[in-house]
Amino acid sequence: MSTSLSGPGSAEQAPGREPGRRGLPRTSRTARNHAPITATGLVVKVVLLGLVAGIAIWAAFPLVEAEHWVGLGILAATTAGLFYLYLTRRHIPAKYLVPGTLFLIAFQVFPVLYTASTAFTNFGDGHRGSKDDAIVAIQTSSVQQVPGSTEYSLSIATKGDPATGALVFLLSDPKTREVFAGDAEGLRKLDAGDVTVSPTGKITDAAGFTVLNFGQASGRSKDITDLVVPTAGGAVRSNGLSRAYEGKAVRAYDAGCDCVKDSETGKTWTADPATGSFVADDGERLTQGWKVNVGLKNFSRVLTDPNISGPFFGTLLWNFAFAIGSTGLTFLLGMAIALALHSPRMRGTNFYRVLLILPYAMPSFAMLLVWRDMFNTDFGLVNNLFGLGVDWFGGAWTARLAVLLVQLWLGYPYMFLVATGALQAIPRELTEASSVDGASPWQSFRSVTLPLLLVALSPLLIASFAYNFNNINAIWLTTEGGPFPADNPTNGATDLLITYTYRLAFGAQGAEFGMAAAVSLFIFAIVATVSAISFRRTRKQEEVYS
Repeated sequence: MSTSLSGPGSAEQAPGREPGRRGLPRTSRTARNHAPITATGLVVKVVLLGLVAGIAIWAAFPLVEAEHWVGLGILAATTAGLFYLYLTRRHIPAKYLVPGTLFLIAFQVFPVLYTASTAFTNFGDGHRGSKDDAIVAIQTSSVQQVPGSTEYSLSIATKGDPATGALVFLLSDPKTREVFAGDAEGLRKLDAGDVTVSPTGKITDAAGFTVLNFGQASGRSKDITDLVVPTAGGAVRSNGLSRAYEGKAVRAYDAGCDCVKDSETGKTWTADPATGSFVADDGERLTQGWKVNVGLKNFSRVLTDPNISGPFFGTLLWNFAFAIGSTGLTFLLGMAIALALHSPRMRGTNFYRVLLILPYAMPSFAMLLVWRDMFNTDFGLVNNLFGLGVDWFGGAWTARLAVLLVQLWLGYPYMFLVATGALQAIPRELTEASSVDGASPWQSFRSVTLPLLLVALSPLLIASFAYNFNNINAIWLTTEGGPFPADNPTNGATDLLITYTYRLAFGAQGAEFGMAAAVSLFIFAIVATVSAISFRRTRKQEEVYS
């Protein structure tokens, strides 16, 4: 008579169980490791992956057209990786990390890298495209009507909204009765069956286009005048709102000498690859050039060009003063109010707190405009209330004082809120113990409360400094960087580096995106260095008081 053992040391296992995992059915472990996907989850996954595929296909066409094969390869690899990641049950942590990483790359890393790459180019007005684009622009802009030029009946049309849509010339040749559509990309022939031509030869309707009436066309007269339709022999330009002509380019590119020649004056502009411009022997440069890599030229201009380096270093000093002053003054006022309301003897603290955070609840751009009017010399509230006659924005130091006062009013509620939270986290036993030891209220604050406050608030103070260092709204909406000296209308007394950079990029002298990007990198390096040093000191404080 044999006996079957089924104790803990037995080699036999119950059905549905595996060795080494006693009491845990195989189906239970499977359910634990791979939770079943619900119908809703499956639909969401299919929709999101379909959206990814659609975006990838949409992005692939311009890459193929521009022959950017490296970018196309990265796009294909990224799309394939996403499909693999979310169609498999493995790599669970990566499913949550990858979306955030992609957004980080798209919205932070890529803009920084693009800005850095732009800083090494001459990218700006007149230097946006390729050399071929520059040649076309030079030739079409020099088109003039000559004897024998073909004339057309002109109708102005758009693709879409008449007020904002891209303009198109609808042309009818009175001799051949052929009809054409022309835009900045060139001239193309239309099927006669797709247009309606009036007895006078003017096109009144065309499939796919919105023909503008006289009033609509008059409202866009400048755009019509600026539109040049390139052709093989020159370009088509408007002559009023109802006629157009195909003129001849006075300036033409000669590949043999790599230059542009003017057929009327005989003047020649030779291509300069280093600057991306066509330059004549007398130093004259054609306005239209092309984008090239200029190396460290933009950075050297910032440091060595007197017209830039002088304003740059002067602005840098004021920029530090503004950022430190704004952060320090708002912190001191906010902390002082928080300490006053933190006192147990204070009554009605909730009411006071609501009143004190009102500036924080209002839109800052609106308040900046209000404060600008309040500092007006003639009818501003500040001068009228105190009986003053100060031209606040007329002098350098009064304008600087005004913007610091505005920042104090806008910024102290934030510091008050964070200081209030930090004070409530400090145990009262610490201050009570210092009082028992004979410390005065000032000694208790200086030795106990303030160090603990700084440990908690130092990261926020560093962030506030970085924000104020680039606070373009505070300056642009109040003083616009002014007042400006008579000999330098591009750099004002209250300009920060960010407003100075903005004026470089979009000033009246034309946009210089490469130069602005170089200044932006200087700003980035300064803020990053100050922040790194400050965070290091903060960690040392935490070690001391932990």
